[in-house]
Amino acid sequence: MTDTPATALTETFEAPNGRIAWTRIGEGPAVVLMHGTPFSSAVWRDIAAALAPRHTVYLWDMPGYGRSQMHPDQDVGLAAQQQAFTRLLAHWDLEAPAVVAHDFGGAVALRSALLDGAAYSRLALVDAVSLRPWGSDLFRLVAAHPDVFSALPAPMHRALVEAYIASAAHRPLRAADAAELADPWLGATGQAAFYRQIAQADERHTAEIEDDLHRLPMPVTVVWGQNDAWLAPSIGHRLARAIGHARLHTVPGAGHLIQHDAPAQLTGLITDFLGR
Repeated sequence: MTDTPATALTETFEAPNGRIAWTRIGEGPAVVLMHGTPFSSAVWRDIAAALAPRHTVYLWDMPGYGRSQMHPDQDVGLAAQQQAFTRLLAHWDLEAPAVVAHDFGGAVALRSALLDGAAYSRLALVDAVSLRPWGSDLFRLVAAHPDVFSALPAPMHRALVEAYIASAAHRPLRAADAAELADPWLGATGQAAFYRQIAQADERHTAEIEDDLHRLPMPVTVVWGQNDAWLAPSIGHRLARAIGHARLHTVPGAGHLIQHDAPAQLTGLITDFLGR
């Protein structure tokens, strides 16, 4: 996938933890698509295009990710991303958009709703970071030795990033897609940012909201790849039960990177949920 004029992130917003790159496409009720880690809005591009004929679709990269600003000492933890998202919603002047959130973006969307009172018309949580435990063995290893990993020679770092991203998909990624997802994390700035966001991941930020998930007032759907090797499908079942009124859908043949493993199935589920 490559940028088109319609989906290039041409707008910016200054958040407390860095400049956000964003764009909107289409016309109709607002839908905000949220990426996770170590990804960017690029994972949503094809699905955004499919939704655009009936919706105004907002795409954005979190500070420290993709085309948004990366800088030393940047706070890219969940609390900081929550603050950035809540302010971005206010900047967009959206009263109650639909929100579709993947991975780490799910935790950000949940925190903004439960702690900041952000209003959504409906919320779709896709293989979402939400309930403990989360975080891979790599997360824990990097958190223990961030300076060591930041100093890896560039070829070794590239190999690690590419292997890590590939492990999120159940099916082999196309070479162009794999390269696009890895590209923001290469070079000195990207390498430091990659290990920074892993080192700052902290389960206490989801622990703060676990007991309040049943308070979500909007319709919620939970979508999970049946072959997710990063966040086990059992977490999706637990999440739907914790929310209480959420509907759960599991997608066969899809891993954590469900946008690439099963784009047609995911688009169908989202379209049905938005139109229900």
